[in-house]
Amino acid sequence: MIVRISSEGQYNLPGSHIDRLNEIDNALVEAVEAEDQPAFETLLKRMLDLVREHGEPVPVDELLESDLILPEPDLTLREAEELFVGEGLLPG
Repeated sequence: MIVRISSEGQYNLPGSHIDRLNEIDNALVEAVEAEDQPAFETLLKRMLDLVREHGEPVPVDELLESDLILPEPDLTLREAEELFVGEGLLPG
C-alpha cells in the first residue's frame, strides 16, 4: 500500500501492517471525538512512526498514486476533527 504523509513523502507499506494502522486510526477517531489532546498527539505520532519505520520510502522522482494520505505531523486537534470522523482515514 502506498501511503503519503503530508509534508514528507510517500512510503510503500507492506500489507502486514495495515491492520495495526487501522487500529490506530480507530483509536484516533475516539480520541478526537473525546477531544483528548494527549491521546490524539500520542496516537498520531504512533501512526506516522509506524509508516516511517515499516514503510520503504518511495523515491521522489517516482510518481505513484497514494492509496492513503495521512496528515502532517503538526496537525492540530481542531483540524483532526474534520479528518478523523466516522470510520476515520481507513474504512473498515
